[in-house]
Amino acid sequence: MSSQNKIINKKVVILGQEIAPGKHYELNLNVAKLHTSTPVQIPIYVDRAKIDGPTVVLMAGMHGDEINGIEIIRRIIRKKLNRPMKGTVICIPVFNIFGFLNLKRELPDGRDLNRSFPGTPNGSLASQFAFQFMKEIAPVADVIIDFHTGAAQRNNFPQIRCDFDDQESLELAKVFNSPIILDSGLIAKTIREVIQKLGKKYLIFEGGKANSIEEMVVDEGINGAKRILNHFGMRSFKIDISTGRDPIFLTESKWLRAPNSGLFLPQVQNGNRVNKGAVIGLIMDPFGKIERTVKAQRNAVVLCVNEAPTVYKGDAIFHLAIEVDV
Repeated sequence: MSSQNKIINKKVVILGQEIAPGKHYELNLNVAKLHTSTPVQIPIYVDRAKIDGPTVVLMAGMHGDEINGIEIIRRIIRKKLNRPMKGTVICIPVFNIFGFLNLKRELPDGRDLNRSFPGTPNGSLASQFAFQFMKEIAPVADVIIDFHTGAAQRNNFPQIRCDFDDQESLELAKVFNSPIILDSGLIAKTIREVIQKLGKKYLIFEGGKANSIEEMVVDEGINGAKRILNHFGMRSFKIDISTGRDPIFLTESKWLRAPNSGLFLPQVQNGNRVNKGAVIGLIMDPFGKIERTVKAQRNAVVLCVNEAPTVYKGDAIFHLAIEVDV
């Protein structure tokens, strides 16, 4: 037997549970309690093969209203796509369980969980969530894929975000093969920043909008996860999961904001290429007196469209980025 397919002998412990080779576990991460003293538990699904290999974490629900990501991992678990032939797969369908209970982006204290890493054991609720993840899950992970959506009614075209200067992350993004791969620098106190500083690999998938389940987005997320597992030899899916497409590589992303308040009517679709000067949106008053055009300020690709029917001056309405060769 080759060294790449050796039987596992090492001891692996997650949340105090020794993970035996060839076994499936449903564990719970206990972080906090409700006002009623009822514990709030984060379900963690662990599947370990009998053959040694990497540990891949698939997680969603960093923000409680990002339902597309939750549905992606739910289907992965339901279809048993997370049962590896080699290595370990850890699935966390809903990380921000408090936010999910309220279908809100933030935790009850109003903090953004993804701006609270690496966290502390006695800090804010968000900080404690982050700390428990870094203590219990991060040490055993080799690769983390984190599924997100746009906030509110801002609809993200399916995309992987990574730092193009990090060649290993870029190559992994190419394996995932979402329609768009966006050059994105590290943001302080995010999970991506702290995980990559540990020398581990992390990809963030963005697709769709909050409080919504969109089939195209879900399919993109599931197929991307399949490609990653195939890439590491953890699965060998018999179906053809390659789309035959080349992703679009984008950089220098920038939000275009509403020049005035009113009814908002986009004139382009997510993923479209637009030319400088093209009319991409209309903002109108409800009384038929004003109709103002919104034009693209450069040649770009549309990453995200605000689907809200009304906007205020200064609201983010289009996320645009420049196409590059990689």
